[in-house]
Amino acid sequence: MALIDTLVVFIVSLLIGALGIYVGARVIVDTDDYTYAIITALLGAIVWGVVGFFFGWIPLLGPLLVLIAYLAVVNARYPGGWVQAAAITIIAWLSVLIVLYVLAVLGVTGFEAVGVPGT
Repeated sequence: MALIDTLVVFIVSLLIGALGIYVGARVIVDTDDYTYAIITALLGAIVWGVVGFFFGWIPLLGPLLVLIAYLAVVNARYPGGWVQAAAITIIAWLSVLIVLYVLAVLGVTGFEAVGVPGT
């Protein structure tokens, strides 16, 4: 049962993180594909985790490298450049914060999501 619970939490968190990326991409580069956002969130979470594992422990530089790696995923997946990738990520982060806050107030979930760093 614990495996199923973990899988459900991961999938719901991934969908919430993808929603944030979808909103950010929709606003910044006018891309309208939620499935693409899900894949981006999954890739971003994997890259965030791997780079964080190897470099995250380095003071100041580690978290910066992790963020740059995440932005590189968004930059590679969406049109535009690094500025657009950063804007998508900021809007995604804010969108996810709002969704998670509402869900936490309603007692539905905790305050975290897969695919958007820092949430």
